[in-house]
Amino acid sequence: MLHRSVFRQAAALPVAVLVGALALTGCGGDSADDGASTSKDKAGSASRTVTDAHGKQVKVPSAPKKVVALSEPTLDAALALGVEPIGATSGRGQKGVSTYLADKAGKAEIVATVAEPDLEKLATLQPDLILLDETVGSKRVMDKLASIAPTVLTAKRNEDWKTAFAATADALNKKSEAETWLKDFDASLAGAKSSFKTNAGAVTSVVRWQDGAPSVVGKGKGHVGSTLASLGLKRPADQQGESAGRSEPVSLEKLDTIDGDWLFFGALGDKAAGEKGYEEAKKVPNFSELKAQKSSHVVVIEGSAWNSSGGPIAAQRVLDDVKTALAG
Repeated sequence: MLHRSVFRQAAALPVAVLVGALALTGCGGDSADDGASTSKDKAGSASRTVTDAHGKQVKVPSAPKKVVALSEPTLDAALALGVEPIGATSGRGQKGVSTYLADKAGKAEIVATVAEPDLEKLATLQPDLILLDETVGSKRVMDKLASIAPTVLTAKRNEDWKTAFAATADALNKKSEAETWLKDFDASLAGAKSSFKTNAGAVTSVVRWQDGAPSVVGKGKGHVGSTLASLGLKRPADQQGESAGRSEPVSLEKLDTIDGDWLFFGALGDKAAGEKGYEEAKKVPNFSELKAQKSSHVVVIEGSAWNSSGGPIAAQRVLDDVKTALAG
């Protein structure tokens, strides 16, 4: 394993130094400007050129074998496409990957948090492709990441999740697989929507319980907001439009603003964390007065799937949870 001080020195040297150190692994090159869709790198491995979210051309392996996903959406997307990354980021507020992905990404080594990557730890994995997007702090060290392996920024912040998924699929050379996945998802959406009957068009609230109070999540066109909208479901007035951040805290004096015909209730982490939060919420004055609570329409969810930046697997989980609750 690289000594920390040695790595810091290497990171400060020209990009060619660290790339040279990894050449024996066949990682491929960094950005390319020849416009070629496929080629051979110096080691003779097949490579191709993709365009990242900022319009930069990056030469990547045609069939990457050692992928590192530094954001929740890229990890989610890779797993949906049958690619198990060797390195990943921890989920928000979690030590390991987001709990909803743990059964699929259990072998991935944690080499980053949402805030920043551990460059030394990442380098020792000798990846041949690094994926990330603007939902994580790793975007600030793109140059250092590119010195370790070809690095693709798949999406800008607040990008439509389907567009982000397609970009990750392109980087992995699995566009046709992504198209099939999305076609199946849209068919599932249509089937779920037709099953709602009396719940068609229901007002649907989504909150995360944290530190004794709720926060609104799932606004905008992320995997939660877009899925609910595609199902024809409405949102409370304060859950419409784009979010100002990852979540928007709600004062306990304004609990009525999170009410709806249905309330999907979670916490950071797994469903057990959501159940614990729900028990706390029921002790809060006025929570029992919410229409959703009176109607037994509070649905405890696995918050990591609903509260993450999201990808196709998270979107499918949202769809499944909503269909289970609302189908007539």
